[in-house]
Amino acid sequence: MGENVRVSQVTGEGDTAGQGPGPSAPVVVSSAGPVTTLALNRPAQLNAIDRHMALSLIAAVEAVSNDPKCRCLVITGTGRAFCSGQSLGSGVDGDALPRDIAGLIEERYGPLVRGLQNLAIPVIAAVNGLAAGAGLSLALAADIRICSESAWFSCAFAQIGLVPDSGATYFLPRYLGLGRALHYALTGERISAPEALAMGLVTKISPSSTFSEEAARFAAQLANGATRALAMTKGALYRSQTHSLESQMREEAVLQQAASETEDFAEGLAAFRAKRPASFNGH
Repeated sequence: MGENVRVSQVTGEGDTAGQGPGPSAPVVVSSAGPVTTLALNRPAQLNAIDRHMALSLIAAVEAVSNDPKCRCLVITGTGRAFCSGQSLGSGVDGDALPRDIAGLIEERYGPLVRGLQNLAIPVIAAVNGLAAGAGLSLALAADIRICSESAWFSCAFAQIGLVPDSGATYFLPRYLGLGRALHYALTGERISAPEALAMGLVTKISPSSTFSEEAARFAAQLANGATRALAMTKGALYRSQTHSLESQMREEAVLQQAASETEDFAEGLAAFRAKRPASFNGH
């Protein structure tokens, strides 16, 4: 992960002071310089999301949003899965599905997806294994998806008689086009890592043996960029989905004016003129 690594846990149930990242922590949080990583940590359950994990993720994302030192967020999984989706326990594991599924989605996934989308830093889903159901939705809520060669994806809702949720019906047609989105949403067919790369669902594939290290390097590259300009770029690209060309160009002019007044632009311009690498501070 690099230098100055700090590791903690988030329980989603209040204060965690003095607690270590033990095996029961549903989300393990580690920081390496300006990069924060959230690792889903229920490997025996393929990182299925129960209430404890969902609330822990929401709390962790909120903490990141209030951390001025964090300039890039990575979400990944421990073990052989990224996330197999919503826990479908019968109650033995203490997280039986309620009758109020709409309430569950609003409590757990609404705040999580919106929180990730609203972060003013790049968010990377480092998909180390399967991402299915709500796990696919979680990956789609990130700005950039990279994966290991052993990863695969599935919009698995149809296979158990449910409708894609947690933003999946919003993101899938935007990333895959309507035709492919319909195909994979209606069939739940697996998408392999090479297929995901070919259709633009992910942008990088790495060997499983080096995936963690390459993901950390990629995150560090983004974290050391001109963070304010990256945040403006992220917002502009998302909003362009509903803007006309004219309104988007007006927004670009406003954002460019704001970016030109940052310390990072002054540094970038000075570095360009001096023919040296820029050293951005995110201000």
